[in-house]
Amino acid sequence: MADVELRHLRTMAAIAEEGTFGRAASRLRYTQSSVSQQIAVLERAVGGAVFDRPGGPRPVRLTPLGEVVLRHGRELLAGSAALADAVERFNAGHGRIDIGTFQSVSTLILPAVVRRLLDEHPGCDIRLTEVEPEDPAIGDLDLLFHDGRIAGDVEHVTLLDEPYLLVAAAGTFPDGPVPVALLDRAPLVAWPPTYHQRWLERVLADHGARPRIVFRTAGHDTILSMVRAGIGSAVLPWLALRGSGASSDDRVGIHELRPAPSREVRLHWPAARTRSPLATRAVDIALEAAAELTRRP
Repeated sequence: MADVELRHLRTMAAIAEEGTFGRAASRLRYTQSSVSQQIAVLERAVGGAVFDRPGGPRPVRLTPLGEVVLRHGRELLAGSAALADAVERFNAGHGRIDIGTFQSVSTLILPAVVRRLLDEHPGCDIRLTEVEPEDPAIGDLDLLFHDGRIAGDVEHVTLLDEPYLLVAAAGTFPDGPVPVALLDRAPLVAWPPTYHQRWLERVLADHGARPRIVFRTAGHDTILSMVRAGIGSAVLPWLALRGSGASSDDRVGIHELRPAPSREVRLHWPAARTRSPLATRAVDIALEAAAELTRRP
């Protein structure tokens, strides 16, 4: 079989998706005759027709050979796109970085990282992705913030050990640390039963507390609003409360829990890839930002 060109496979895929040569030509900004010529070249290369052409306005259909060619052709096109992205990333050097994150980190640590990277490397391309906490994967990311283990060949640094704190309407609990056991059957506003919330509820149960969940909602700010409204208390990560302004709000009180549930906030990167200068700098800044946060009361 003669060599098949990617542009011919791209044209074939467009025809299969659009249904006609004319619509494929409009999408690709080719003339219809150019599309027909490319398919003719492709058919000569694979040794048979890849489309049945009923004529008129009726859509074309893939032949059995066409189905085989298109299935493998799509794999080649995906590989080509991945190659182009890899080359772009290589040529960008320290000019591009892809970072995966989650909500608490996005509030405090990540803004410090982004601000300083932009100050030090004006015009750099920083791309952020919200990771799925249930099954985080580093994939093509350069760095990934997460508070647990990541599958695959990765390395990490621990940024901080983040405690969870109790936030309640003012006067609900005495000043000072609150024993976890006091939360047993207490009304609690919580996240939906996501990865982090399920972990937190297991930890509380292990220490004798099964709070009565009176309302579930996503978003730390929304949860705090429910606490201010007197619907219930909440147990939230320290980073989320640091970025909320709750400590200066006289409508709520923030208490340490004894024992305190906590999680390690980590920054991961692929072990098999050499970190770019921008990624290395981002790790250093994240460590500095985390250290600065922990020094503040």
